[in-house]
Amino acid sequence: MERAPVIVHPPSPTGGHRGEILEGLARGPRDLVEFLRRAGLDEDVIDVDDSRLIEWRGSRADKWGSELC
Repeated sequence: MERAPVIVHPPSPTGGHRGEILEGLARGPRDLVEFLRRAGLDEDVIDVDDSRLIEWRGSRADKWGSELC
């Protein structure tokens, strides 16, 4: 199986996720979609739950911020 082109690392202590190559801290799905849009992807077709596009490490797409505590 090929590796997903986007890696989202485990949540930071402040609750955001750090991405690989695209530097920044996403504090929610909208932030992640914005990073991917800036990288050239069409935001209308980005699905943060799509495992072919995004590999989540240490968490899931639906866990952000205070939900991690």
